[in-house]
Amino acid sequence: MTARISLLALLASLAWPLAAAEYAIDASHTYASFEIDHLGFSTQRGQFTATSGSIEYDPETRSGKIDIRIAADSIDTGFKPRDDVLRSADWFNVSDFPDILFRSQRLIFNENSPNAVEGTLTLLGTTRPMRLEITRFKCGLNLVLRKRGCGADAQGVLRRSEFGLNNGLPFIGDEVRLRIQVEAYLP
Repeated sequence: MTARISLLALLASLAWPLAAAEYAIDASHTYASFEIDHLGFSTQRGQFTATSGSIEYDPETRSGKIDIRIAADSIDTGFKPRDDVLRSADWFNVSDFPDILFRSQRLIFNENSPNAVEGTLTLLGTTRPMRLEITRFKCGLNLVLRKRGCGADAQGVLRRSEFGLNNGLPFIGDEVRLRIQVEAYLP
């Protein structure tokens, strides 16, 4: 009897329409990664492993808000000596600028699903416009967590020199591809 009630409750929750809600970012499933040209020889990759923030999403009004905080000192390129240099005052200056922030200004929809987000990126105390293309988006019930949530893959391109990050130019690329994979759930 209990299993039957649990199954009915699960099926009923799948049928609930998605309503406006605020979701907390799941740090264990949210990563910001980057790619940059290295001397023309290769594309170097890295990620930031500590994130937080929230997503507000209302499918009826086709609106929402995204606020992502990335801990700059969580940079991980897979090579600790390089990561230590990147945390220094010459690069990300994590002691003076501990956070990289992305804040949306508007979601852009294609039919019923967002396919881009326009906002601002703050890096090294400089805030610039940033557009992220959304390549995957889904809201619904996570059957493992038994929570409603939303997830997305998004990417965009920035010029690091526009944020005052000029070290190594022109040998190390100016253009950086930023990718953010995010999952967020109702508290």
